[in-house]
Amino acid sequence: MDKFVIKGGPRLQGEIPIGGSKNSALPALAAALLTDEPVTLRRIPRVRDIRTMQRLLVDIGSHAEVDGETIRLDTPRIVSSEAPYELVKTMRASSLVLGPLVARTGRARVSLPGGCAIGARPINLHLHGLEQLGARIHQSHGYIEAEAPEGLRGATIHFDRITVTGTEDLVMAAVLARGETILRNAAREPEVADLCALLVKMGAQIEGAGTSTIHIRGVEKLHGADHTIIADRIEAGTFLIAGAITGGDVTIADCVPEHVGALVAKLLQAGAEVTQTGATSVQICAPKRLRSVDVTTEEYPGFATDLQAQYMALMTQAQGIAIVVETIFENRFMHAQELARMGANIRLEGRQAIVAGPSELTGAGVIASDLRASASLVLAALAARGETVIDRVYHIDRGYEKIEAKLARVGGQIRRVE
Repeated sequence: MDKFVIKGGPRLQGEIPIGGSKNSALPALAAALLTDEPVTLRRIPRVRDIRTMQRLLVDIGSHAEVDGETIRLDTPRIVSSEAPYELVKTMRASSLVLGPLVARTGRARVSLPGGCAIGARPINLHLHGLEQLGARIHQSHGYIEAEAPEGLRGATIHFDRITVTGTEDLVMAAVLARGETILRNAAREPEVADLCALLVKMGAQIEGAGTSTIHIRGVEKLHGADHTIIADRIEAGTFLIAGAITGGDVTIADCVPEHVGALVAKLLQAGAEVTQTGATSVQICAPKRLRSVDVTTEEYPGFATDLQAQYMALMTQAQGIAIVVETIFENRFMHAQELARMGANIRLEGRQAIVAGPSELTGAGVIASDLRASASLVLAALAARGETVIDRVYHIDRGYEKIEAKLARVGGQIRRVE
């Protein structure tokens, strides 16, 4: 397995371009199953989860042509309605093909999601919604089996809790259902809005994307489309924190500044200078020492759970006590123990972490436990004294494309070792 070797100390300076959003590209790829015409998706990040989803779609019946960051998918016929465990065990987004398969073929057999071990996934919300749309659901041997031989029908669905993939899955199921579907307490994330924008290009009738209430009027057939994926707000946020933790001067280019608004607010409170330098760029100029600022993760537009680990690494270098509260996933503090190996002063109390800073971090051998925990260890290593070796970096490869190259271009001393 590959490792990262990082020598801490250098102040990051320069510009980092942001790629397309993994969390937007995955549902967009699944949406290509809804039509027998070609769908072209641009700005697709070349990360492990995307390659896994692409292999799954090919198994299902898609013909895929890849040209750099562009994927053209053509699915004239569904040859298999199954997403097998062997293929999707490393990727929690496997459930995103459930809605499209049931909507187009009337049946689906999908392995329960895998991926990071950061807490329970509310797959029951997907299933309850599909049942309300008329599907029969059966679960056995680690698989979800859904059948709707007479097709799906519109319904009013209220999510008991906000779920991004659940919202995406049911939007894709509802676009081919008979009648009108209303999703209440829907996720408002930019990735949901981006999926809906693609579906509208394909001929779907959707109103309210980006709000908590989404109206969908089903159509008989969707057609092909050409769509460019939005920028990855989590990658943008990670590199903003990289600039902050090294006291650097970093410009994040090709991003959507409003999508990182909650993080920018915290960085400003902490004492960093954050400036929108253009329609698609943000600059951070950080002092050597920041102030500690509490944070609570929330659904968008609140502070993203996918930036919590990175923010905790930053708070180990801030002056004072910061309380980090995780409300989305119940097991998302596994990085705290590894940060403590590097010298961080962190106490866990249930769903909150109490971070006392500044701590003098020193290089150590650490192990990445999940995607975003990996990123937090990279950030801590950039600020640590000495050399850090991070093992199991395949986790970070699931969601970041060549993170080591992007950090190296702004002065980070990081290299990948096989």
